Amino acid sequence: MAAMVGSGLSNQTGAAVGALAFPVLGPLGVVAVRQYVAALALLAVGRPRLRSFTWRQWWPVLLLAGVFGTMNLSLYSAVDRIGLGLAVTLEFLGPLAVALAASRRRLDAACALLAAAGVVVLMRPRPAADYTGMALGLVAACCWASYILLNRLVGRRIPGAQGAAAAATVSALAFLPVGVAVALRHTPTAGAVLCAVTAGLLSSAVPYLADLLTLRHVPAQTFGLFMSVNPVLAAMVGWVVLGQSLGGAEWSGIGAVVLANAVSIATTRT
Repeated sequence: MAAMVGSGLSNQTGAAVGALAFPVLGPLGVVAVRQYVAALALLAVGRPRLRSFTWRQWWPVLLLAGVFGTMNLSLYSAVDRIGLGLAVTLEFLGPLAVALAASRRRLDAACALLAAAGVVVLMRPRPAADYTGMALGLVAACCWASYILLNRLVGRRIPGAQGAAAAATVSALAFLPVGVAVALRHTPTAGAVLCAVTAGLLSSAVPYLADLLTLRHVPAQTFGLFMSVNPVLAAMVGWVVLGQSLGGAEWSGIGAVVLANAVSIATTRT
């Protein structure tokens, strides 16, 4: 339980700390640094034997690398525009869709309708609505769904964490010119770089290692059920760290998405 709580709080706190560097580095610069840190952490754990990979192993790794980078960039861009809580809630529709898509139960259909109602509440028309930010959150959701499916494929074809480490490395290499361009255009401060590095550690390295430890002792269903509270954790961390308060309607929408996911997982037979 401590590892699951720590993983969730670490992930959302990392995103919030990364947002503190947006005024200097922008979401693109923060994501670039996060990709570098994630690659270093996963390389240390996975130690991939890249020369032994066949094309049958490489093509899903390359797709996973593209999805990984796009997911983080769209999420952080959404956080910059609509806040951490709403961005993570919309992104969470990705794994929820994957879980519900393979089901034929009426209860899961009801959960899908409940989640859709929550999204309608979050995206309701109003003068201050940032539809670009919401669209970015939905792009992150699509990427997370693809990330889950590709990770399964990579896991079947490449042993251990080698596939994930290879994908993170490719993504980091793709972001190298981006990082250089951001550094040349906006001189980074030590504080901004520290925030970006901290975001990489808290949102990539710590959750990955904590989840590995957790899944050795906790059933996957219990782990998935706890993961459903991440939008709530994100809203709370956004409020405490970034001062992003939410109204009753936003909390209702977040609650509907969380409840839909929790009910679906809790009632799934393993």
